[in-house]
Amino acid sequence: MPLLLGVNIDHVATLRQARYALSPDAPLIEPCVIEAARAAIAGGADSITIHVRSDRRHMLDADAVKLREMLNVPLNLEMAVTDEMAGLALKWKPEFVCLVPENRLEITTEGGLNVLGNFDKTRMTIAKLQDAGIRVSIFIDPDLTQVEAAGEACADMIELHTGSFANAVGDAQEAELSRLIEAAKMAHPSMQVNAGHGIHYQNVASILRIPHLAELNIGHSIISRAVFTGLTPAVKEMKELLAAYSA
Repeated sequence: MPLLLGVNIDHVATLRQARYALSPDAPLIEPCVIEAARAAIAGGADSITIHVRSDRRHMLDADAVKLREMLNVPLNLEMAVTDEMAGLALKWKPEFVCLVPENRLEITTEGGLNVLGNFDKTRMTIAKLQDAGIRVSIFIDPDLTQVEAAGEACADMIELHTGSFANAVGDAQEAELSRLIEAAKMAHPSMQVNAGHGIHYQNVASILRIPHLAELNIGHSIISRAVFTGLTPAVKEMKELLAAYSA
């Protein structure tokens, strides 16, 4: 099976909201997240990822509704483990949900969800979503105890947090890659293994050394490249790099 690419378009909404925050009465015209999704799909995106945060700092409820209506690829909704977000997920019915930690002070998600520290709530949320036919992933650090806890919580998938790998250099990066490899081996075959955070055009070759990967979720680097090339070519370029993967 080819390695799939989920494109996170949150940063498109971040740019939009930068103007909207200064002019709250202005219509939310550009950049349009719907057009971003279309451009990403034209480039080969296998799914579209959005994170509707509790503070609605970038993606809004209306964005999720419109994307749900128009997408011809799966919608992956990143969300905090809260009753509010679970209720919205049950209403919007994305194909996938990825449970992530949420900190109002962070610029972007800074680490994996502590499944062990909030096991009962996480397990209950997963069960509700699965009962509605939604597949559930958990965004976790490559920690074997967290992988085990995700399995015990009956997650369909895990998304390995690759941020520590992306921020490391030299021997430290190799050590982080080894952690990711071991976590992927432990999760497979009981859970689908995805990965994301900090992956870019230069370090993705190392990420491809991780076994059993099904999908990478990438946002910032693709949107950054799109500033110069356009979103469709930026996605195509990443897809070409992923074609070298062999599980």
